[in-house]
Amino acid sequence: MSVDLVPAILDLSVTACTSIGPGTVSHDRIDYATAIGNSWKEQTLLNIVKLRYADMPVFLAVDQVIAGYQLQSAVGGSFTAGNFNAALVGPFTASGSATAAGTYTDRPTVIYSPLTGVDFLKRLMTPVPPSSVLFVLQSGYSATRIMPIMLESINGLNNGSSRLRRLIDPKFTRLVELMQEGQLAGAIQIRIEPSKSGAESSVLVFGPSKDPELAAKGREIKSLLGIRPDLRELKVNYGGYSGRDDEIDMMTRSMLQIMLEFAAVVQVPQSDVDQGKATPGSIDTRAPAAPGGSPLQVLVTDAQPKDAFVAVQYHERWFWIADADIQSKYTFGIIMLLFSIADTGVKGAAPVVTIPANQ
Repeated sequence: MSVDLVPAILDLSVTACTSIGPGTVSHDRIDYATAIGNSWKEQTLLNIVKLRYADMPVFLAVDQVIAGYQLQSAVGGSFTAGNFNAALVGPFTASGSATAAGTYTDRPTVIYSPLTGVDFLKRLMTPVPPSSVLFVLQSGYSATRIMPIMLESINGLNNGSSRLRRLIDPKFTRLVELMQEGQLAGAIQIRIEPSKSGAESSVLVFGPSKDPELAAKGREIKSLLGIRPDLRELKVNYGGYSGRDDEIDMMTRSMLQIMLEFAAVVQVPQSDVDQGKATPGSIDTRAPAAPGGSPLQVLVTDAQPKDAFVAVQYHERWFWIADADIQSKYTFGIIMLLFSIADTGVKGAAPVVTIPANQ
């Protein structure tokens, strides 16, 4: 007993001193990121659905996530040996005991902040800067996806609108197609230049091309935009069409406008529309499907869907995007991306959280 007891007590003491923090990183980081990502998707879809029902969108941001762990342990032991007691002298005897106790506490702290006031105004109602449109195009996203989502008009060419029931200008459609072809050929470049006032201005550059067909498409783009054919660099501004032949004027949408556009195509039960619970939107189930389908299809069902990319419950019904609908998933991913880059306002100060050293 005397040989095994002391090493056991020492081993428990060393174990109690080992840090548990590093071992939690590998799984906690992924778990928290997954949970936050899923809740972000659900919040975005829910707010789009709420707008269809004339309900106010509410955004709650996760500002901080603090994972606190506490491990408390106590180790004790006793050992006695001898060959006598108060009454007699006898054979050698030894006895001992060891005790160990421990508690483990996982105490995460999640800090939320609602998007209200000036932050709500600037982040949701301020139009996305034209430079953001160009950066998204430059990063590789298709012009046929980005421009119809982010633009109201460009140099007087109107985009279609589901919420306003406005048909798209055929010239806008042709422009988007040509921009996509210019993207693929690398003939369109973007540059950001600082001005004397410190503000940044965007410049769209049409590179020289030895391909006659590509050069012809560049001239067609300029013709559609009402720009002089000899110009290679064009400043891009926000606002309505000025009529000038040496610049591009973009009327971009705010994130609230983008959400309203997609809210108009959310499937809702006809009974909700008949009862005045939901706006009619732009969907006519009797009409033939558009070529290529809708860029975003939000389905509705009474039972919780089993194969959903994202699903939310509202008014006792489930609204969801099918996991097999890659087109809708791609469009929804663009919406999530735009939320990240549309932060044009100054964020309020995040709350300060003090965590005790032993947590």
